[in-house]
Formats: sequence, C-alpha cells, structure tokens
Amino acid sequence: MKAVGFKKSLSIEKENSFIDFEIDKPKPQKRDLLVKIKAISVNPVDYKVRQSAAKDSELDNPKIIGWDASGVVEAVGDDVEMFKVGDEVYYSGDLTRPGCYSEFQLVDERIVGYKPDNLNWEEAAALPLTSLTAWESIFDRLRIKENEGKAKTVLIIGGAGGVGSIAIQILKQLTNFKVIATASRDITKKWCEKMGADKIVDHHNLMDSMGDTRNVDYILNFADTSGNWKAMTELIAPQGGICCIVNTTENVDLNLMKEKSVSFHWELMFTRSMFKTDDMIMQHEILNKVRKLIEANKIKTTLNETFEGLSAETLKKVHKLQESGKSVGKNVISF
Repeated sequence: MKAVGFKKSLSIEKENSFIDFEIDKPKPQKRDLLVKIKAISVNPVDYKVRQSAAKDSELDNPKIIGWDASGVVEAVGDDVEMFKVGDEVYYSGDLTRPGCYSEFQLVDERIVGYKPDNLNWEEAAALPLTSLTAWESIFDRLRIKENEGKAKTVLIIGGAGGVGSIAIQILKQLTNFKVIATASRDITKKWCEKMGADKIVDHHNLMDSMGDTRNVDYILNFADTSGNWKAMTELIAPQGGICCIVNTTENVDLNLMKEKSVSFHWELMFTRSMFKTDDMIMQHEILNKVRKLIEANKIKTTLNETFEGLSAETLKKVHKLQESGKSVGKNVISF
C-alpha cells in the first residue's frame, strides 16, 4: 500500500521532510479494525511529532504519522464486537501506532466512532481529534455538567483553531455558559462568530481586550500556555478551573493559583489509548455522541480547506500552512 512518512526530522522546506513509499498492508489482530482511508486532516501534533521524532539520527524505516481519518472498515480482528466490514467510520487513532498518512490503517475499535451520515469523508475527517480533545477538556477534565453554566462564563484561548472551533459549539449546544473566544484577525473573528461565540477578544492584548470581564469561571487554553499564564491566573475566578493542551515552554508559577484555590488540568486525548485505560471505550462513545449532534444539525464540521492526494508534496504543503500559525479551522486531505 502507499504511504507517506519521514526518516529524519527536517525543516518542511527540505526535500526529504516527507517521502512517498510502499509498505505491506497490515492485518488486523484482536480488537483492530483495518480501515481503508478516504480522507485525513492535519493537526499541530502532526508537525510537532515530525519535528522531534528523529532529530538525532535517521530512522531505519519511514515513520508514518497522522491522527484524524475517515474511511471504510476493510477487515476486522477476531475480538472485534462493535463493527463489521463495510462500516463507515471516523477516528483519531493512537499516538503509539502508525498514523493515517497511508491507504490503510489499523485502529482499535474502542477509539472509533460511526461516521455521521450527513457528512462527506472530508467533513468527517476534520472532527475526531478536535472533538475528543474539546469534549474531554470540558466534561472529563473540568467536570462541567451538561446544561450547567447559567450566569457563568468560559474563556476559550485559541477560538479559531481546530479544538477551539468545536469547543465553542459543544459549549453552546450542551451547556448554558457565555462563551468568550480569542481571535485577532478579521477572518478568525468571523470564524469564531460562525461557530457561535458570544464575545470575541484579542489574544494579543488579552487583559485590556477583556475589559471589565473578570472572574471567568473556566478557561480552556488551546494555544500558548506559558505566554498566557499570568493573564489566566488574573482572569480566573476563585475556585475556578483551567485546562490546557499545549506544553509550557518555560517554568510557570503554580503558586499564582493558590490564593484562589484554582484547579489546573492537562488534556491529552491520546492518554486513554496510550495507557489502555479501563475507560478507553469512552472515546468510541464520545465520537458517537458527537455524531448524533452533527446529524441533528446542532454541530457543524470545522473543515475550512481541502487538499487533494496522498503524497509527500501535499503533506508538505499542509504542514507548512499549519506551522505558519495562520490556519483557520481544519485542513483536510482527500485521497
């Protein structure tokens, strides 16, 4: 089967930052599904892994990355219980296994959902990683309850990104919170408004842009953790909660949160699959809940731009866009 990968962590402009190659089609074992991929989307985690996975030495075999896909079940392992050949699915995958930059991929059924019927392959591929990250951040980490939030506020830092785009929608559909999202350019402000944000503020000048709005009940930071640390500790309400998904680039002072008894949470949607947690099947359930919201036209895809073809050339183009920091919503590649 055809695949795209890399042997060395190189700048995206370099010729071999991605390479095209052929590899044997894998065979499903136990609870694995073998999926014939129809479309994939690219996330910041993709280029971060590409930049770091082979910095010191060249790999013997190309590494396949990518963690967002939609496709059709081609074959199933002996222990599969929930899917059959021919099912249309969408999923993010497992950071410890080969990714979706290939024609076929193995994925554990417990982290796979049924593709929404009213979305095409590209629209569906835009959603799994960001939906899981947003859902887990809101409901699993911050322990927000559905229909909660009357007269309360959530601040989303990075509102126009992939995770921010879906988090806005989930909060507006399933809770009663006022949602404030950060964006600075006209295109990103309009995007956040389209997603349903109640108020848009400028992350470049966050404190002034927030005006008199203080004591935010929850903060979802999907962008720069270190750069926004002081602002978050000042804006958060006493006994509030903060959830972040981006590594800190420098030491941060947790003591700034002590006086307010603020809770701090990390979210990594790969945790359940990496550690095979007892509740790993929750990701199957979350994706199916999101599917129902989509089919009820309560949540829409965050797809913004589509590219064509599984090739090193296409992946280079999309990674370059992701690295620019100017990407809005999700970028999808159709096979």
